[in-house]
Amino acid sequence: MRGTLNRSAMPDRPVILTGFMGSGKSSVGKVLAEFLSCRFIDLDAEIVEEAGLSINEIFARDGEDAFRLLESARLERILSAGDLCVIATGGGVVISQQNRELMRKSGVTVNLKVTLEQVLDRLQGCNDRPLFAGEKAPDLVRALMDGREHYYADADIRIDTGGKSVEDVAIEILSHLMRFFS
Repeated sequence: MRGTLNRSAMPDRPVILTGFMGSGKSSVGKVLAEFLSCRFIDLDAEIVEEAGLSINEIFARDGEDAFRLLESARLERILSAGDLCVIATGGGVVISQQNRELMRKSGVTVNLKVTLEQVLDRLQGCNDRPLFAGEKAPDLVRALMDGREHYYADADIRIDTGGKSVEDVAIEILSHLMRFFS
């Protein structure tokens, strides 16, 4: 794939993947970064490494507001470099207006659209997301997705991930990026 890319029509700044948890940001991001021959950054993994705690531990110990502050600070540090990279954000990064403005100004945002059914299927049996276990999970996921949809819709590029492989989604993003930067 690398040999066929028109480098003049490729991004020269961060490509920022947004989307609800389970939308495939990390999986697609790794493949996309390989196609672009650039670094892949998982924002949640960066926060975990910096804090020395899992995201669940940060939420339990310090609360969501403290986590969102860590998330915003780390995002700003990554984006301030301005280098081409692919960043997989956490699903809630778009909640902050400051984050949305920073992402819009510093890179190209790509939203990975996913349905409620896809999220529930992908999160089934996922032990590190206890909030989404049990009978109320579908209602909780739906409410969170609905509350974030208008933020996700503001992305530069939106990709429907339904029925597509990780590679197909990454190739579709590349196609959009080439049009976006040509």
